[in-house]
Amino acid sequence: MRLSTRNQLTGTIVEVTLGTVMATVKVRLDGGEQIVTASITKDAATELGLEAGKPATVLVKSTEVMIGVE
Repeated sequence: MRLSTRNQLTGTIVEVTLGTVMATVKVRLDGGEQIVTASITKDAATELGLEAGKPATVLVKSTEVMIGVE
């Protein structure tokens, strides 16, 4: 599958929390300790078979990107 999304971050799922309707999925990005958290539907998480230890790609499509500095 080819996607137009430019921001594709690879990593490993570290946690999946299923709620009544939504699921929270945490992915540790390759090469570091950064974790990205996504909220998706419970149905999507179940259909994709998401579980800790599985490799995953985080796709980020946004109209806003913010940068912070100290």
